[in-house]
Parts: sequence; C-alpha cells; structure tokens
Amino acid sequence: MEILDKLFKLKEHNTDVPTEVRAGFTTFLAMMYIVPVNAAIMKLAGMPFDALITATALVTIISTVLNGLWSNTPVAMSVGMGLNAYFTFGLVKGMGIPWQTALGIVMISGLIFLGLSLTRFRAWVFESVPEDLRRAISAGIGAFIAFIGLKGIGIISSDPNTFVTLGKIHSPSVLLGVLGFFLCAILYSYRVKGAFILSVILTSIVAWIIGLSTPPHSFISKPASIAPIAFHFDIISALKLSFVPVIATFLVTDLFDTIGTLAGIGMRAGLFREPEQLERTLQADAAATVIGASLGTSTTTSFIESAAGVEEGGRTGLTAVVTGLLFITTLFFLPVYRAIPDSAIYPILVMVGVLMFSELKNINFSDTTTAVSAFLTVMLMPLTYSITIGLSAGFVTYFFLALLKGEKEKITPGTAAIALIGLLMFLIHK
Repeated sequence: MEILDKLFKLKEHNTDVPTEVRAGFTTFLAMMYIVPVNAAIMKLAGMPFDALITATALVTIISTVLNGLWSNTPVAMSVGMGLNAYFTFGLVKGMGIPWQTALGIVMISGLIFLGLSLTRFRAWVFESVPEDLRRAISAGIGAFIAFIGLKGIGIISSDPNTFVTLGKIHSPSVLLGVLGFFLCAILYSYRVKGAFILSVILTSIVAWIIGLSTPPHSFISKPASIAPIAFHFDIISALKLSFVPVIATFLVTDLFDTIGTLAGIGMRAGLFREPEQLERTLQADAAATVIGASLGTSTTTSFIESAAGVEEGGRTGLTAVVTGLLFITTLFFLPVYRAIPDSAIYPILVMVGVLMFSELKNINFSDTTTAVSAFLTVMLMPLTYSITIGLSAGFVTYFFLALLKGEKEKITPGTAAIALIGLLMFLIHK
C-alpha cells in the first residue's frame, strides 16, 4: 500500500487504494463493451474476428496501463468508436482500400501524433479551431456511426428510388435490435454501471432463448492469436498524395476527440491543472495509436467512459492501471463473444451516436457562418459515408464564408490549414 501511495501520489490527490480500485473496476464495466463491438465492426473490413478480439483487449491493456504509469491520470484508452467505423466503412468499404493499407494510414497518423506530442502543435490546433466546429465534428461522427448502427440492426435499408427506406421492421432480428437499443437507453438513463455491456448480454440471452442465435458451448478458452493481423500494416501503399486528407482526418478527429474527452474528465476530477500532466496523457494517447496499428486495430484514443471511474473517486493513474489489468480477463471470453448476435452489437453504435450527437445543443446556430458550416459537417458525414468529406466541407465552408463576410477574427492559422487540406481533398477526389 505504501509503495502504491508513493508511486501514484495518492495522498496528494486526496484518495486511497480502495477508492482507486473501485474506480478502476467501474471504468472497466463502463467500457468493456469495446472488445466485442470493435471486433464486430472491424471484421467487416475482412479482418479475422478472433484475432481482433485479442488485439482489442491487448491494446486496451497496454495503452491504459501505460497512461496510468506515465501520466498518473485515471484515463483509460482503447480503440476509438467512430474512427473504427471510418476505418471499415470509409476506407476499406467506401474507398476500396485493403485493410493492410488502412492500417498503414493509421500507423502514419500515429507516428505523426507521437512526433507532434513532443511539441505544442496539438494544443495550437485545438486552441485555434472554433469550439462550435469541434462540437459539429463530434455530432457528425455520432450521426455517422448511428446510421451504421441503424442499418446494421435493419431499421433502415437501401432503396433504388429513395436511397434509404424503412427496413423489415417486423423481422425478429430487427425487433431484437430494437429491444437491445431500448435496454441500452433505459439502463444508461438510470446510470446503471456497465449499461452498454449489460444490454449486450441481456439482448444476447434473449436471442439464445428464442433461437435467433446459438448460445456459447463454453465460456472460457485460450486467447486467439493475433498473428493474422499484427504488424500487417502497409505503410508503403499508404504513402500516396490521395491519402493525405485521410491521414489529416485521423489526426484532426483523434485530436479533438482526445482533447474533448480530457477536458470533460479534467473538469470533474480537477485534473490537468499542470501542463505536464496533460502533455503526458497526450503522449500516451499518441503512443497508443502506434501500438494499436502494430497489433492490428484502428486509432486508439482516450475513453470518455473514464468519467465513470472519476465519479467513483478515481483521481490517479492507479485507477487506469486497475482498469487495464481487469481487461486481461476479456482475453479468455472468446466463445461468448463469438455467440453475440449482431442485433446485440449494433444498438450500442446507435446509443453512442446519440450521446455524441447531443453536442449540437451547444452550437451557436444564430451565427450564419457557424450554422452553415456545422450543418454541412453533420449532414455530409452520414450522407456521403465519409468523416473526411463532412469535416473538410465544414472547414472549407467556414473559411470562405468568414472571408467573404469580412470576419477576419474567425480565420485562424488552424482553420486555414485544415480548410486548405480539405480543399485539396475535394480537388483530388474521384
């Protein structure tokens, strides 16, 4: 106990070992869903599901423990929701890029992250980009992954005349997905710990009982090998001019996602008052993406679910270390993960989309420049099936509207740089 107190400075943060352990367990329950959900999303890129389960668990363990020890903050890290969907549906399915090349793009963005984390670049971009555009990006990604979730459940389906239409709503699998969504929403509303993973479990049990899915024959097995995906990133194929906007999208999106998450957690826990603490967390976040791409996953980022542990009193890196170590248990649940039906997974995407979309309420729509830019950002992400296009359209529109209206105070180096990259993306887009 005394060693832990000295290592994590527990007394200085007005906490103790029992509190930190309880907080770590709470964060673990809140974000445990990421293991099966990320594997279910990325397998659609043609990657093996079993290897993805192991890789997701490993990158969560390594990155979360690393951050706990390096920055001494109660922030857990794992594969980012939204960016994993972009990896699969935007790059691999949308642009026809092999998943190895997509991993190469993630690796390049991660290495750039790591280099920039040693400078003030991340803070500079964050400070120079309007807060309303940051919120629009979050809301747009929320709409994007909710669209994927609704399509996965079967609530919406494609139509040759109207592009999309209502799916076969009376289908048992669709009704099961609707049940899963309501379970998730209700449990979350009542602030039940582990609401997401609990809704997945309950929905799966219903599917097993009514015969829509086969229950697991066992609950525990040895971890699957990550050999089929580990170190399969193809950097050479990713070094193309046409991929510059894509790499920029990963950079900008992860930047805003991470800073937004850390700002929210920091306000609740009184963290990041010292610049070094924030910089170390950002460095761990950047290193985590490099580790994730090496193991075979998309961009790794700080998880907002860490706030659950903060609410339980977690104030130091011991909370993160406990969370990371608890994820070791997920390595052995492969038979259970295999038996989870898609109707239990996709409702989580919709609910996460709802939470991200709620950022719209904080945007100042009375300002025309902001309103038009935010609208295009949010709408074009799901409608074009591309986070890159939505983000680029938002910044390009914001820049030119501000320029034409003479609102020079709105044009910062950060917005100009991102708008230029976005304009480049449209010029080379086929």
